[in-house]
Amino acid sequence: MSGAARPLDGIRVLEMGQLLAGPFAGCVLGYFGAEVIKIEPRGGDPIRGWREVRDGTSLWWASLARNKKSVTLDLQSARGRELAKALAAKCDVLIENFRPGTMEKWGLGPAELKSLNPELIYARVSGYGQTGPYASRPGFASVCEGFAGFRHLNGFPDRAPVRPNLSMGDTLAGVHAVLGILLALTARLRQKTPAGQVVDVAIYESVFNMLESVVPEYDGAGVVREPSGSTITGIVPTNTYRCADGKYVIIGGNGDSIYQRLMRAIGRPEMAEDARYATNAKRVENEKEIDAAISAWTGARSSGDALEALRKAEVPNGPIYNVADMMADEHFQARGMFETVQVGGKPLRIPAIPPLLGDTPGRTDAPGPKLGAHTDEVLESLLGLKAEQREELRAAGAI
Repeated sequence: MSGAARPLDGIRVLEMGQLLAGPFAGCVLGYFGAEVIKIEPRGGDPIRGWREVRDGTSLWWASLARNKKSVTLDLQSARGRELAKALAAKCDVLIENFRPGTMEKWGLGPAELKSLNPELIYARVSGYGQTGPYASRPGFASVCEGFAGFRHLNGFPDRAPVRPNLSMGDTLAGVHAVLGILLALTARLRQKTPAGQVVDVAIYESVFNMLESVVPEYDGAGVVREPSGSTITGIVPTNTYRCADGKYVIIGGNGDSIYQRLMRAIGRPEMAEDARYATNAKRVENEKEIDAAISAWTGARSSGDALEALRKAEVPNGPIYNVADMMADEHFQARGMFETVQVGGKPLRIPAIPPLLGDTPGRTDAPGPKLGAHTDEVLESLLGLKAEQREELRAAGAI
């Protein structure tokens, strides 16, 4: 499918900011065809040096900065900011994830750019949003995950709240930024709005958006949902169970008919027919007995045998994979969830980006670029700056 049309072909994005939330949004847009121009300081985005580094650049960079054009600008300098402003005038979308007020301080806020480019969709990602009493606070994902209620729910009742070993809040904010940008582009293309608009994404609100029924259950019934370990409150049985080989499996038997099949599969047909377990509400009252029966069954057999028996009984189940398991799995492979790029002359597999589109799929054209690899190309093609002008800007430290 190399060279096939993609849904965002012809859309130009100026990505400003660094680290994860804004750059992840730019990564998704670029994967589906947008031309993404990433502005980096002369020292580069810090993620270039994070985690596992090979030949001076992180392996993560190859994935997060795929399909992007790297342009180095010193936004602390007046001339660097003027170049950024000129580039914004040539773009459909601008993404920034600085602390609120920073872009305005640089003369690059939405009001300043609107006069240059009335059609610009200006996407802003911050910890607490652009308005409200906490807007100026630093917006780290870890803090926002706690503020938004997720950390309270994640973990075991008798232990400290648990952080997943990912920057989940940042990635969720990036996904919400993509959603907002696509909605704004749709409104613009359908002439539902006269011009561009601001997309205001808060990390805490992106996490808050995942809380399902937590708010109405509190307001309507006074229930504060608490952490529940490896179960989920009010749905039984659905849990993680240890097998004889030390591996864990996930079993979801919370539908009434599924529960009955599960009990028969584990050799407890009497529990399948018992009126005390006939509905989910009743099973919630007897959760410990049900989980004890399932745990006894899984604990007496290997994870492979347990999963096979549950598959035959058509009970939802699955293993708990690490990355090595995922990369070896035939389903991940069949769905095309890994793509191979060349980094420093060596192949490197990076994740594909869902969703899978039947006629206009996304793709990785190139891994994350070297710092400033496209500065000359972009400044000449978009701003018409000749070689001598670019050299003068370099001498002045603006690029």
